[in-house]
Amino acid sequence: MYKRILSISLLVIVIAIGFLQKDELILLIKEGGILSILISMLFVAICVFFPVIPFPVLAGVIGGVFGTTQGVFVSLTGAMAGTMAFFFLSRYGFWDYAQSKLMKYPKVQEYEEFLNRNSFVAILTCRLIPIIPAPVVNIICGLSKVNWLTFFTSTTIGKIPNILILSYAGASFTSNKLFSFGLYGSYILVVFIIYSIVIYRKMAKETVD
Repeated sequence: MYKRILSISLLVIVIAIGFLQKDELILLIKEGGILSILISMLFVAICVFFPVIPFPVLAGVIGGVFGTTQGVFVSLTGAMAGTMAFFFLSRYGFWDYAQSKLMKYPKVQEYEEFLNRNSFVAILTCRLIPIIPAPVVNIICGLSKVNWLTFFTSTTIGKIPNILILSYAGASFTSNKLFSFGLYGSYILVVFIIYSIVIYRKMAKETVD
């Protein structure tokens, strides 16, 4: 009970900071410097819980301020900090309560079985191709028996391509806006095509069965 109250309190604080201080945080990010790096990481971590700003926009801004290499480091560090916090809050704050609720939803149980079957590959696939929404992956992995190190490693690797492209697009935005939009648009198109193929094959298999 106390764990649940503490977890809910932390979530409320994180969401409140992100929602109420959104504009101030963005201004601090654009100033550059050490404080800006820390604020950027914090804001990215907050957006894992509550996306007050779409991640592509935020990562692009960070890439524009810090450049591609540093932008990738800042965005990835913040994203992983938020993701691991989400994972551990799910595991230690809501495990008993959530398990009783998940039993009522066969589809969620199906996702859990999928992630448990081959944790590393399954999580990596979900990060590279959003078959399952990222928050759902975080929650289910936290509530399942997935090892935290496996979750951390596969998630980190899976997030790199998206963050790299966003950071590069953001860093290039000032000099070539068309290129930046085209680059990320092409990435989204490739992901969408792969996602469509995966879903089509799954539906075809279910039809045959």
